[in-house]
Amino acid sequence: MDWVDWHADYDVPDSKLAHRLRIVQARIRTALDAMPAGPRTAVSLCAGQGRDLIGVLAGHPRGGDVRARLVELDQRNVNAARAAARAAGLDGVEVVRGDAGLTDCYAGAVPADLVVACGVFGNLTDEDVLATVDACRALCARGGTVVWTRHRGAPDRVPATCARFEEGGFERLFLTPPEVGFSVGAHRHAGDPVPLRPGRRMFTFVGAATLRAMVDP
Repeated sequence: MDWVDWHADYDVPDSKLAHRLRIVQARIRTALDAMPAGPRTAVSLCAGQGRDLIGVLAGHPRGGDVRARLVELDQRNVNAARAAARAAGLDGVEVVRGDAGLTDCYAGAVPADLVVACGVFGNLTDEDVLATVDACRALCARGGTVVWTRHRGAPDRVPATCARFEEGGFERLFLTPPEVGFSVGAHRHAGDPVPLRPGRRMFTFVGAATLRAMVDP
């Protein structure tokens, strides 16, 4: 997969990816609107070109209040995200090139008021999805929001993903209905954050094609 080319569908207004982006951005706006006054923090896992978060911060009244760390492995996407943040005048947005599956990438930036995990879960094994949901207890501050996505392809793992969040002390705020064909979810952390464990791998990004091959070789 060329992860730069993958972003092209964002620019096709009626594409599934563009539709998903609009819903994700709406949930991010809702989260920002609900945040108390003052400086806020955000992190984005596998951030790509930063369209989920930068696209909202650029036009939101709270955009200048947010210090955000976006973690992305592909250098071309890192460059694109940095350029987008500069163009929007978002001095508080830091784009880090690194393996988003490693906890060390978030040291000093969490627990955050907003955690964006979009385009992540559909590219992980089931075990790593659950481990990453568990890790959100360290990534997300008390009262903070996790905005996440996952496909609805068979077998549908969205119910299990929601259940794991809720077993871990998160409250469901939003979930797209099954007929949409993909899921965008938002969960609020109702408990206290746990310490971030340094040097820990939360997940390995294996890619959707690899996962399909594992199920149907």
